[in-house]
Formats: sequence, structure tokens, C-alpha cells
Amino acid sequence: MRATGMALLGLTLVAGCGGERAPVVPAAVRAPVKVARCLLKYPDNRAGRTGRVRLARDIARYVGTRPGRIVYDVLDLVSKVRLGHGEHVQDLIAASGAKVDIVAALLQSRDDSLSEDELDLAERMIVESDNLAADAMWSLVGGTGAMSEFYRRIGLRETTPGPGAYWGGTKTSPADRIRLMKVLINGGKGLTRADRRLVLGLMGRVQQDQAWGVSAAARPGDQVTLKNGWTPRQFIQDTWAVTSYGRIAGPGRDLLMSVQTDQQWGEEPGIETIEGIARMIGSRLDALSPTTTRACPTNPTP
Repeated sequence: MRATGMALLGLTLVAGCGGERAPVVPAAVRAPVKVARCLLKYPDNRAGRTGRVRLARDIARYVGTRPGRIVYDVLDLVSKVRLGHGEHVQDLIAASGAKVDIVAALLQSRDDSLSEDELDLAERMIVESDNLAADAMWSLVGGTGAMSEFYRRIGLRETTPGPGAYWGGTKTSPADRIRLMKVLINGGKGLTRADRRLVLGLMGRVQQDQAWGVSAAARPGDQVTLKNGWTPRQFIQDTWAVTSYGRIAGPGRDLLMSVQTDQQWGEEPGIETIEGIARMIGSRLDALSPTTTRACPTNPTP
């Protein structure tokens, strides 16, 4: 009986164990592997050419509706895109735009830094566009003869200094304004790094009411350095000359631009024209050097 009972007990235990489901241990599940596609960017030269042609055409149409003579030159140091019209015209006056030249000429002629009085003159000339300060520094530099030598040394072949004490009569081309900006940015031509930092720093601090012009090409957050010129010309049918040149730098671009006008009905029409051109260029610059994306070659050549 005892043996039989033990056997029945064994059967009962086996039956009880068989009634419960064994815990299921999940098998390891592998997450799907994402295979990164190999993509390469190439310049879309055809689209870039089309964009440049269309922009030049649209600017020409706009300029055709505006008064006076209008010339410009544009160079983006990042994409190397260049665009211009009448960029080598040399008989438009720079007016106060020549004040940068005068400061740069004085710096180039010195082995040491400027004195406090000279620094004050430089700041007033560029930041405030003070004409009396420019008169003083023009004389300090050496006037027309010294400025001619400066232009020769710096490579501005399309710029002629104003006669006598008339520094505002300096004649220049948009292309030479771009050359000047390249020297201030890249160095050389007898200007030290400290010299260039000083001039560009002053151009970046032009007071707000004079910060119009090529600055219209800037996007939010871009850094603008510029100098403008504007003057009435009573002896030329009582019209105005209005100019603007400078640098607009930010993500993906380092844009140099010069727009010069004369025979304007007044200062405001000249400013409107310059800013109209600058906005068109600034808003469409990326379309002038577009890229296209293609898959990497599957069987690259060793």
C-alpha cells in the first residue's frame, strides 16, 4: 500500500507540473540595420549659369527703370561667383567712399601705429563720415601725389585721386572697390594685419543712419562692413552721385559688392537703386552656385 501510495503521489506531482505552462523566454530580436546611402554633392554648373543669366537680366530690367548711370561689381569669395555691369567704368566719383583709401594710405606709409589724434581722425572719417577729419588726414597723407602712389602700390589701376584738396572727387570703378576690399581682407600690399583689422573694424561700425546701401544684401545675422559716398553735383544739372561698397559675410558666403551711381535726381533715388540691386543679389546668391546630389559609384575604380 505504501508503495502504491507513493506511486500515486508521484503521478499526482507529475500531473500537477504538467498543468502549468513553462515560461516563454523571448528570443533575441535584432533591430533592422539602417544602411546609410553614399551620396556625393556636385556643382550644378548648368543651373548656376542659368541663375546668373536670369539675375543679370532682371537687374538690367530694374536698372532700366531707374535714373542716371548705374554700374556694379559683385564677387563671392566662397563660391567664386562674379557678376557685374560696367564694373570697369572709371569716371564715377567715390565721394566719401574715398575716406577708406585715405586711412589705408596713411597706415601703409607708417612703420608704427597711428597716434591717438590720428586714430580719432580715422574713426570720425569712417564711422561718422566727418569731412573736416578727411580734410585733415588728406593733408597729413600728402594729398593727390601721395594718393596716386598709394593706388599704384596697392594695385588700384582704375582709381584716380581728386585734384588739390578735393579728395571727394576721387574717381574709381566698382572693380577697384572690390580689389580694395580683397586687400583689406587677404592682406599684402604693405598693410599689416593690425592695419587691416583697424580699417575693417571702423567700416563695421558705420553709424546706423549711414549703414544703407549694399547692406540690403545681408541676411539676419550676417556681418556687414561698408562705406558709402553721397554728394550733390550742382555743376552737373544739379544731380547727385551716390555710391556704396563693402562686405557681407555669413554662413556659406563672403560677398563683396560695389554699386556706383551718378546723375541721380537726389540722394534717396540713388540709395533706393543701390539697395534694390543689393537685395536682388543677396536673395538669389545661393541659386548662382547650386549643387546636385548623386549616389556614389557602386564599383569605384581602384
